Amino acid sequence: MLAKVFSAAIIGVEAYLVEVEVDISQGLPGFAIVGLPQGALKESKERLRAAIRNAGFSFPLQKITANLAPADLKKEGSAFDLPLAMAILSAARIIPQEQLRGYLFYGELSLDGKLKPVSGVLPVALLARRKHLALVCPEKNLGEAALIKGLKILPVSHLKEAAFNLGQEREFCLEQAAESSAPVPDLSEVAGQEHAKRALEIAAAGGHNLLFIGPPGAGKTMLARRFPGILPPLSYEEALETSRIYSVLGLLDPERPLLKERPFRAPHHTISDAGLIGGGNPPKPGEISLAHNGVLFLDELPEFRRNALEALREPLEAGEITVSRAQMSITYPAKFILLAAMNPCRCGYYGDPKRPCQCSPQEVRRYRQKLSGPLLDRIDLQVEVAAVDYEDLARERPAEPSAKVRERVLLARRRQKERYGREILNAYLGPAELKKFCHLGPEERRLLERAAQKLNLSARAFHRVLKIARTIADLSHEEKIKTPHLLEALQYRVFDRLSW
Repeated sequence: MLAKVFSAAIIGVEAYLVEVEVDISQGLPGFAIVGLPQGALKESKERLRAAIRNAGFSFPLQKITANLAPADLKKEGSAFDLPLAMAILSAARIIPQEQLRGYLFYGELSLDGKLKPVSGVLPVALLARRKHLALVCPEKNLGEAALIKGLKILPVSHLKEAAFNLGQEREFCLEQAAESSAPVPDLSEVAGQEHAKRALEIAAAGGHNLLFIGPPGAGKTMLARRFPGILPPLSYEEALETSRIYSVLGLLDPERPLLKERPFRAPHHTISDAGLIGGGNPPKPGEISLAHNGVLFLDELPEFRRNALEALREPLEAGEITVSRAQMSITYPAKFILLAAMNPCRCGYYGDPKRPCQCSPQEVRRYRQKLSGPLLDRIDLQVEVAAVDYEDLARERPAEPSAKVRERVLLARRRQKERYGREILNAYLGPAELKKFCHLGPEERRLLERAAQKLNLSARAFHRVLKIARTIADLSHEEKIKTPHLLEALQYRVFDRLSW
């Protein structure tokens, strides 16, 4: 007898509908799975035999053929255990085929028939709602699935529940557990560095990429770690986008499956290209995708592998990364703010007025050349961070807290939303939008023209200066870009002013 049920396969961060077909026919006992099964799915036959028997059902002693359609789509993971078991039970006439219609099954079975939690439930739940199917998933994954409004869910903890409780699915509205009370580092803890704090505020308000350049101990990393404290929280749509990536990798907290704060990823400089960009076998999202709608912090920027840094160029422009292999091409979301820090030379003291640099001119040049011009051109704000003076360290007057800076950032972002009529930041404006919303007066136009000629700005750098000036004007509650806004924006192009 032939039975069919629906399941899903994860490719990248998207779920695709898979039809699981099982045929039981006369012949020597055997179990074959076709349809490009990979990895753990190939081993599921033994798990299914034990799980079905230990759940109190008879495993058919006949020829069993299971097909996963479409057959040209690779299927990986153990989440096909539950749909295969349900299809086998239906083909063996234990469960009527009519009862399985309108469901999408997704879950891993243990040998005793219990269901184990699996990764990727959030994109599968999105697929089930789009296809108007009810989702049957492990009970421990209910928190993820319940994030999708309007989806009927049947959470089960055992194969018996999946077999006998069909028809009892319902919509869930679970309250997410309270966020952890872990203290967030505050900008008020950083002594001095007002220029760098201002750059952080501009970067947060307009979504601009930022690079700190300065000697060791100047506070570059300390400033970067406090950047999330001035960013606005994720919207519901952004939270779902980001949580979906973490769901695919199995990184969501069962108690708090929906991310509320923007991710802050800080990989070590020894990370591989695939770890940073994405890829591997099987392909998985990298750090730039885990930083989607958040921040990617690269400390000691020149120490990263040049290939990995050069691969950042496309996602910094497009907000996504496409990993192409011989058999498939996968696109991962990667819309993030790049926050980086570096020393001016290998010893760190080039240009320091108090400590002499130990590097030769050739070593300085070689160190700086690890960063290509096209990559630096994509970093809007390039800020020199000098060593902190003793007067700033000894000053007892508290610095401005992150909460006040965050208020200004929220107001600037609100102005952008009202101006553009949608959720878009100044850093992502296209040429047509720049022309429409970043109009300059005659005086400002002459100033920018002289600066572009003197600094030899590329077309990309020219447009980025305009975007920064637009953000500075938003922070100043000004509708038009004025000369002070342009002058401040130009001072953040360090690499265009210095002879490297």
